[in-house]
Amino acid sequence: MEYVELYTRQHENSIHELNRIGRITNKEIYIKLHMMDIADFFLEKYRHFVKLADKRVKKPDYVEFPIWCSISKRNCLKPIEKELVYILSVPKEHVLYFDGGKWDYVLNNLYIPKDKADESEYFEEIKKLGVKDQFNFISGKYGGQFPHIEKKIIDSWDRVFQIDEWNDFVVQANIWEIRSEWVKHILKPGDDIFDYD
Repeated sequence: MEYVELYTRQHENSIHELNRIGRITNKEIYIKLHMMDIADFFLEKYRHFVKLADKRVKKPDYVEFPIWCSISKRNCLKPIEKELVYILSVPKEHVLYFDGGKWDYVLNNLYIPKDKADESEYFEEIKKLGVKDQFNFISGKYGGQFPHIEKKIIDSWDRVFQIDEWNDFVVQANIWEIRSEWVKHILKPGDDIFDYD
């Protein structure tokens, strides 16, 4: 079995779940506590992500949302107050890679083009509609006016999993859970990730 090393920062209380049941999962309540007043916006996007991700790596029934991971030591979040960093060794079949740059398109309700030609065609298409910008089709002033464009945008979000260039500053990983047997190290604030293999 092939394993990959991943890094994820989680709230310090996650260690209690790991010790109690042998795994950590991401729950809606955690997202609400972390994102606070913008949680509803993120939850809507995460629910869409879950539907797309589940087609690629099957989601266990007991999981609500995925866990975001970095694929690189040099680009992972560092441990801070009340937050731990887990260094993981995960079987590759449990890992779903995606393009973090394309995820920003999803967060901004934008169309993810296949390539430069497709992008040009898309801009021509919306220009013919008399639309001055691409940001307001799903919410905002054009919301509900152009359902075919809304559908086109949402359908394009599947491309978040198409990685055009492998770059550890752009490529991110998702896993449905952290199992205790996958945990190599748990870093606390002040620990240097480069001290650990």
